[in-house]
Amino acid sequence: MKAYVTIMPKNGVLDPQGKAIGHALAGLGFAGVGEVRAGKVIELELAETDPAKAQAAAEAMAKKLLANTVIESFKVEVR
Repeated sequence: MKAYVTIMPKNGVLDPQGKAIGHALAGLGFAGVGEVRAGKVIELELAETDPAKAQAAAEAMAKKLLANTVIESFKVEVR
């Protein structure tokens, strides 16, 4: 079973990578792009076959290691 952990900076946290991407897009002529936020997706291959247990395990991994919960939020999707 795979779990996908999407990690993004929390609202109000400075996102210099997102700002740089936004400026680069404008410089390339892409008009109408508002705020850009950059995050990351971590794909986990889990041995767990119960979706609820896989979800709980991936959330625990995100809280303990994958995301800095002070400045980042995360969501977990299990497929």
